[in-house]
Amino acid sequence: MSVTSWFLVSSTGIRHRLPREMIFVGRDDCELMLQSRSVDKQHAVINYDKEKDEHWVKDLGSLNGTFVNDVRIPDQKYITLKLNDVIRFGYDILLV
Repeated sequence: MSVTSWFLVSSTGIRHRLPREMIFVGRDDCELMLQSRSVDKQHAVINYDKEKDEHWVKDLGSLNGTFVNDVRIPDQKYITLKLNDVIRFGYDILLV
């Protein structure tokens, strides 16, 4: 198992450690809460594959979308995250 820690880094420099488990991203009742009107209550999910030591992101059908490197990802489809990917939930930008 990898000892690498993964973080999401906000545009203001705030670091959010990504746990090695599934987390929900949204405005309300989520493990990672973003206070933005462009983010749905449950906007996306980030999951971890321990066998591959990878994090994946999936949009949950949000109104304003989830973007990886400025490309909107399809609803309900996991996308593998790589180091230095830029993730945007609605209009909130985070860096992996």
